[in-house]
Amino acid sequence: MKQLTRTMSIETLKKVGEIVLLQGWVDVKRDHGKITFIDLRDRTGRVQCVGVDKMSDLVEESVIELSGVVKSRPEKMVNPDMETGTVEIEVQDYKVLSKVNELPIPVNGDGYEISEEKRLKYRYLDLRRERMSKIIKLRSAYAKEIRNILYEKEFTEVETPMLTKSTKEGARDFIVPSRHNPGKFYALPQSPQQYKQLLMTAGVEKYFQFARAIRDEDLRADRGYEHTQVDLEMSFVSREDVMAVVEEIVKRAVKAVGGKLQKEEFPVFDYKEAMEKFGADKFDLRTEKEKDEGVLAFAWVINFPFFKKVDVSDAAEVADSKSGWTFTHNPFSNPIESHMKWHLKGENVDQILTTQYDLVCNGYEAGGGSIRAHLPEVVKATFRIMGYSDEEIKANVGHMLEAFELGTPPHGGIALGLDRHVMILAGEKSLKEAIAFPMTSTGRTSVMDAPGDVDPELLKELHISVKK
Repeated sequence: MKQLTRTMSIETLKKVGEIVLLQGWVDVKRDHGKITFIDLRDRTGRVQCVGVDKMSDLVEESVIELSGVVKSRPEKMVNPDMETGTVEIEVQDYKVLSKVNELPIPVNGDGYEISEEKRLKYRYLDLRRERMSKIIKLRSAYAKEIRNILYEKEFTEVETPMLTKSTKEGARDFIVPSRHNPGKFYALPQSPQQYKQLLMTAGVEKYFQFARAIRDEDLRADRGYEHTQVDLEMSFVSREDVMAVVEEIVKRAVKAVGGKLQKEEFPVFDYKEAMEKFGADKFDLRTEKEKDEGVLAFAWVINFPFFKKVDVSDAAEVADSKSGWTFTHNPFSNPIESHMKWHLKGENVDQILTTQYDLVCNGYEAGGGSIRAHLPEVVKATFRIMGYSDEEIKANVGHMLEAFELGTPPHGGIALGLDRHVMILAGEKSLKEAIAFPMTSTGRTSVMDAPGDVDPELLKELHISVKK
């Protein structure tokens, strides 16, 4: 038995007549007197194993190792619902590698009936179910396709820092105290926006990364504190250049993982047109039949207003603005060329349009980007419209202004929401289904009980006290 190397379940199809060694979980067990049937599950699937006067002691979800002969099933015994349904293993020997206690949640079925609290507390069990296993593999396959296409197009993958500076980017920052600088704090990145623009100054020209973005936002089904975005930036491009590259990447990756596209060319809607036609800038173009078939209907929305009046119920918007105006998407966007004079003079603020472009799909925002401001006076004008003094602008984004005075090319990019793309591809309605270890709706972590208390000595080292 020890001389055999492990065979995966799916590989048994090519090993009829051979003795194989299998390792995995007991997926299903069926006792029939002297004969016991189990389905052994591993990462490639399941295969039926038959034991005569063997395996009656096994418990479902225990981890086992067995050896036996691969045999073809009689034609009338073939299981069309299993990929390995034409074969079975005649078990010669077996042993339990890890016993299992009573499971706190079942791992068969789709799991929708189980409470979120239970599913996420025992997420490592929840991920065993077939539906979740397929989603995790789908996510990996989709990410692989996108990455391969980007390398093919000569993009350079660059990692940007997780500890950075707190700046105005549209959401609350998560902050991290500095032990060596009492009273000073890092911020976790809301996005790699500033660093990727600095990479354009550095001459990288075509950048990407699968970036973690962390924002202290109110939670909902399609938004969490942290998410993964496919972050791209390109130099010497127009809005149409970026949209064409992104459209090709998304189409090819979706098709590679078996997704169905409604249209080969994504339709483009002006923001004003979208609001008049659909009542929202995120809309669903599918027919009822296409919804049932899992079709993906992508579209672009362009020509957004650059600024909007602050929503007084949104604490982040109130904190960002000093004039009553705030940006709709990103303070580092360029206005459209015909509105540049208004922007620089701070005139007709409510009419200024930005070079922002959003990718929408099936009623969700699937990505957003813009042609960026690469001239310091444009960035300054944005913050002035928001009520910032020159001193405040320098304190907040002075590092960007300095870089833009040292030879920064025109550039633009986008951030695609990987979690949301996978959610849509999998036909799910919650982002949590597309993430291995998501947070609960109340912001608590999966499995590990956080946020929680920390050692008072650590707080002392950080010069922090907690008021009751």
